[in-house]
Amino acid sequence: MVRVRRRPAFRSLLLAFLITGGCGPADSVRENVSHELTAELRGTRLANPIQRPHFSLIDTEGVDFDFHVRTEGYATLLFFGYTHCPDVCPIHMANIAAALDRVGWQTRRRVKVVFVTTDPDRDTPERIRQWLDRFDPAFVGLRGSIEEVAAVQEELNLPPSIIPSEPATGYEVGHAAQVLAFSPSGTATVAYPFGTRQADWVHDLPLLVATHDEEALAH
Repeated sequence: MVRVRRRPAFRSLLLAFLITGGCGPADSVRENVSHELTAELRGTRLANPIQRPHFSLIDTEGVDFDFHVRTEGYATLLFFGYTHCPDVCPIHMANIAAALDRVGWQTRRRVKVVFVTTDPDRDTPERIRQWLDRFDPAFVGLRGSIEEVAAVQEELNLPPSIIPSEPATGYEVGHAAQVLAFSPSGTATVAYPFGTRQADWVHDLPLLVATHDEEALAH
């Protein structure tokens, strides 16, 4: 299981990352990653495709969000993180947002980005919304109990998040660092590790939108 290991000087790191398009350490979805790239997509190929999960959590407006129903027909990027994260989470969100600005409206309107907090004690709905709005107001923010989120992560074969047993101000949460990408048909065959460049997102988003079954992703 690979979890986030924090690094200092986030502001400098984020600036350099966004200017260069990003480079960083790879991570995995447990042993489910084959470390091969798809023929067309630049994400990391999953050895075993993941079907769109059935779960419901509360969004930042206080409304129940049924993930399976609300993302049907969309290319959906699902990420577990937290708003106090000093590096991985804001960099992922910033690069996805920048890529969406570059791919054009026809692609952008068919992509949903769903962020699930792994730190519900500090991540109130208001804080999640304010944080996501820094990147894109269309990004969906979800919140549930630690137990509810852990159950979703287990279903997706992701390692559970780790919160310090005695958290202090500024504590850091260990969490999976990859974004799962579900095609409009509801199958995830690729994941995007920390270090995925903006250029890779710009390349892959139109392909993800155009994909309606897992066979198309493999060819």
